[in-house]
Amino acid sequence: MDTLNKIIAEKTPPLGGRGAKIQAGIVGGAGYTGGEMLRILINHPDVNLAFVHSTSSAGKHVYEVHADLFGDTDLKFAAELAYNIDVLFLCVGHGDAKKFLDANPIPDHIRIIDLSQDFRLSQNAKHKTKSFVYGLPELNRGAIKEANNIANPGCFATCLQLGLLPLASCGLLNNDIHITATTGSTGAGQSLSPTTHFTWRNDNLSVYKAFEHQHLNEIGQSLQQKQKQIKMGEINFIPYRGDFTRGIIASMYIECDKLTEAEVLKLYHFYYEEHPFTHVTHNDINLKQVVNTNKCFIQVKKHGNKIFIVSIIDNLLKGASGQAVQNMNLMFGIKEDAGLKLKATAF
Repeated sequence: MDTLNKIIAEKTPPLGGRGAKIQAGIVGGAGYTGGEMLRILINHPDVNLAFVHSTSSAGKHVYEVHADLFGDTDLKFAAELAYNIDVLFLCVGHGDAKKFLDANPIPDHIRIIDLSQDFRLSQNAKHKTKSFVYGLPELNRGAIKEANNIANPGCFATCLQLGLLPLASCGLLNNDIHITATTGSTGAGQSLSPTTHFTWRNDNLSVYKAFEHQHLNEIGQSLQQKQKQIKMGEINFIPYRGDFTRGIIASMYIECDKLTEAEVLKLYHFYYEEHPFTHVTHNDINLKQVVNTNKCFIQVKKHGNKIFIVSIIDNLLKGASGQAVQNMNLMFGIKEDAGLKLKATAF
């Protein structure tokens, strides 16, 4: 503790009031989300990337692991942490964030943005003296601006919540919700498993964790937060593994005879009018419109008494690292879209 107290006493002053760049660190920089975090932060106009920690790649240049960054940075992966930073991104596996914080007490002046699922649920949102705010800006923007620590949402959770939050805000999720969604292979992480090998995934499609996906709890928690005291219908969620690399496309429907199609569109436009990354349309949408961006596109239609919604995101950006940077921007009072004006792949 003496060493920790010395570090705190000698720490660099925080960003507020000095006009300097945000000093950022990354833990777990060798994986998919860590790589996306690197790509965003080294080009972010308001950030200096102070260090990238990796136990598996310590001492290597970043571009030896993320080859596309050759020529962009000479940064090396560090084996040790540094504490003269303003924000720390935890790009680690589920269950590992809590273990990391147990083993590495982080001074209170450093804000933490955790990309694992460890602190997303309200009953798990505290770790010793630290409290975590659920970091979906379209749900908790005000709380995020005041937060010291953020639990970044899951990728499926982001995509599905954004498709349903406007209905929840009017208490309209009182019937069963039916969802089918397909994710790219990067959603499974960088470690190989039988279902992530190219020979298995290519030209293939499969269901997994039907009705039991781990993101259902945070989805239900957020939607009930908006729905308030009105009882929700059951969420029937069927996830698919897709034969593409990145992106999520989700189709959802729910019975509702209270609104016309024009009224539903008006509700969605109104809900998202102040949110720069979520856009609503009546037109058909496709994944290439959002892959490599921090955007979510939502298509809304009415078929008889059913509201039909399609929601699409990039699972590694709006579903992970891009949203984490969006949260950082809100926490430090800079433009919400800073560093996130990214171009879609398009074709």
